[in-house]
Amino acid sequence: MTDLVTLFPRRPVPPLDVGLADGGTFDIAAEKPASFTLIVFYRGLHCPICKTQLRELESKLDEFDKRGVAVVAVSSDSRERAEQTRQAWGLTRLRLGYGLDLASARRWGLFISTGRGMTSTGVEEPARFSEPALYLIRPDGALYFGSVQTMPFARPHFSDILPAIDYVLKNNYPARGEVTELSG
Repeated sequence: MTDLVTLFPRRPVPPLDVGLADGGTFDIAAEKPASFTLIVFYRGLHCPICKTQLRELESKLDEFDKRGVAVVAVSSDSRERAEQTRQAWGLTRLRLGYGLDLASARRWGLFISTGRGMTSTGVEEPARFSEPALYLIRPDGALYFGSVQTMPFARPHFSDILPAIDYVLKNNYPARGEVTELSG
């Protein structure tokens, strides 16, 4: 059994280097946003809820950009499935990362599920894949905010995240949840 990993705010996040469906790579270490990098880990082509979430995200890319937030969505899908996702879901601007290996997913604190065959959308689930999560990373590579899920349902809405980012930036609000030792 592999121990689950917990990421803590104000601490460095693990490496993340994946291919992008439209070419090139995404490397968290090379990101230099003005405010944050938003990483949305999604389940993959087979997930209709991911389709809705990523289409909403793409519609808000300009709003994130105005706030100095670089955005990427990442899955453990293959390049072929990521390209299919990009085309079938009409994602023309969103950076879509692929090839997240499950060991890296675990280092990011993601939960892993076993495929259950064909989904309601007629797409086969991979044998194993990571469940959704959303992270805001500071330009220095430290975690600011994280939301990790065991199920595809009830994800944070970007319409809630955008005003939260406004508040954080205006008030220099610190990352919370940073305590690792319970004594003292």
